[in-house]
Amino acid sequence: MRMRMRSRSNSSDAGGTSPNLLQDQSSRSAGQGWLKGKFPKLFRSQAGPTGTAGVGGSAITDGQQIHEEEPPVVIPTFEQNLEDRNLREAVQLLIEQEQRLFGEIRESVALKCHEEEVKKLATDREALEELVFQTLEKSLEIDGDNMAAALRSAVEAVQLEEQQDQLWRQNQRTSPSWRPSGWRKRHDSTLRRLVERRLDNEEDQKTPNNQQSTLQADVQGMGRQLKEDLLLVVKVLKSCYPPDMDICNLYARMFHQSFSARLKKIADYVLEDKDGTLLLLWVNKYYPGILQKPELVNEIDAEALGKLLPEHLLEPLEEQFLSNQQSELKTNLDNILKEEKEKWTNGDEPSREDNCYVSPVAYDVIVLLNGRVTSAQMIVGDQQKAQSITVQLTDFMKQYKTFQEDVIKQNRANSKSLIKATLDCIQQFSDVLVKKKLPLAENVRESCLCVLTDMRQSAHAYLLNPIHKVLKPHYQKLGTSDWLKKNPFEKLMISVKKELEDLQGSSPSCHQELMGRLHQEVTEQYVRRLLKGDVKLKDREKQQNAYQTITDNAESLHKLFSSMGSQEDWLKEILIKIAEVLKLQDVPAIQMQIVSLGSAYPDLSEKHVSALLKLKTNLSKTDRKNVKETLVDTLKETSADYDTRPFFCRIEIK
Repeated sequence: MRMRMRSRSNSSDAGGTSPNLLQDQSSRSAGQGWLKGKFPKLFRSQAGPTGTAGVGGSAITDGQQIHEEEPPVVIPTFEQNLEDRNLREAVQLLIEQEQRLFGEIRESVALKCHEEEVKKLATDREALEELVFQTLEKSLEIDGDNMAAALRSAVEAVQLEEQQDQLWRQNQRTSPSWRPSGWRKRHDSTLRRLVERRLDNEEDQKTPNNQQSTLQADVQGMGRQLKEDLLLVVKVLKSCYPPDMDICNLYARMFHQSFSARLKKIADYVLEDKDGTLLLLWVNKYYPGILQKPELVNEIDAEALGKLLPEHLLEPLEEQFLSNQQSELKTNLDNILKEEKEKWTNGDEPSREDNCYVSPVAYDVIVLLNGRVTSAQMIVGDQQKAQSITVQLTDFMKQYKTFQEDVIKQNRANSKSLIKATLDCIQQFSDVLVKKKLPLAENVRESCLCVLTDMRQSAHAYLLNPIHKVLKPHYQKLGTSDWLKKNPFEKLMISVKKELEDLQGSSPSCHQELMGRLHQEVTEQYVRRLLKGDVKLKDREKQQNAYQTITDNAESLHKLFSSMGSQEDWLKEILIKIAEVLKLQDVPAIQMQIVSLGSAYPDLSEKHVSALLKLKTNLSKTDRKNVKETLVDTLKETSADYDTRPFFCRIEIK
């Protein structure tokens, strides 16, 4: 390319930036002033080494005047700027020439005399435009400072052209044929084609491995290219653009639109399950994850971009995925229960940990559900949708309950140990459901808790009923004359201690709960036999004797069951309150004690009070009626306390 040097002068086509010369001649003068400030003065007065400065650039030395001429400042020509990729300077030179030809030369005849200059200007513009957009097309291939500087210069050139287009729009005169140039629009369309080409090339170059389908390899490749290019934009290209062009979000929108268009085409086809899942992963996890990278999160408005796929395409993919997840979850749950059944059918005892029977059912199910729901939520991007797969847990619990009923019904040699292990599973399930540690829909949670409550009661009954059968002869002697004379309660305690040994083998928390249940049931049997009315307490002495016997029995029961792990201290209080009623002689005092008992245990009924008071045969019918009425009035005024534990409602009075 031909090189040409030119000396700096005050002519209108000098290098540097010139303001608009299309408006009036005053702006031309202003432009000359800007140029003087932009470049060094062409000539300066300099003082000699020993003399003083003279006029016109001469110096006086030893009485002789020596004329020194300063060399002119060399300004690069258009061709040099083009070769050095100084595109901003090149476009500025052409704009100045354009302003001179079309702004200063007003007469059409005079302009006609410059046809060759106009043609030359048009040719130069074409060469410059080609180089500017070649540079822009290589924006995402920057690998050094020189390329970054060239891109920065190209961007500035686009900006100058945009400004010149605006000036011509505001001017009423005939504009050059190349105006408006539309470089800014072409800039955007060039970047858009560049983005398309980047994703196309990545798609074409990827080959699937043994674990990937072609589609998966394509999508993964495009996603990887998108991430790498956006990081390059933020780290390098951002510095080549002015803030008002918001280049990071511009590229992000283009990549988003291009990537989205490709995924839409894929989603329109009937996909295999794994391909549909891959699309959901890119929509809800991988792509948002890229935009949340530390380098990008503050530069790109991810919310404004939205999702990669619209709802009408996402819904069928989600339905397909969730349906498959439900089927797979059901199969997994069935297999867990099937394995448990097989071990029991084969006569195997549950494994033991710390001398406690344990079963893997609860742990396996909880881990499975957590993993499935967490994975589903990540893939579909919605917790409520992900939770829909847990509807299978309701059916599993029902099947688990049916299996337990079969274990109890058949009562095999290994049934009791399995039920003890199952209690631990029930406890684990209940803990995660009550504390809402499992991501379940509320209706599923409540349904499962109901099933677990039934299972716990059934398991307790299976383990405790044989004990009550052994203790029945001792229960029958409670509340009788022999109870006060011979005190058969000691024999009851001896039998209870013996039977408790057979209840060992549950986990500590389950054993504690089982002991509490037996503690309550023995206490209920005690009160039930007492209220049956076989014993008649005709005088104060017998009533005092009954009081002492009941309080001693209450203390013995409490001591025994507490030593075995029961935490039901309130059962001792019930027996002592009943004993107090039998001891008291004044009706007002009896009324207060009944009110105290009824307030603490609102399930205390008139029938219970009547049966208790009938033991005191020296109490008149009228007094009994007054005491009962006091209880009724108290219960009406007292709001129900839902935290109180049921006791008297379990004792039927005939």
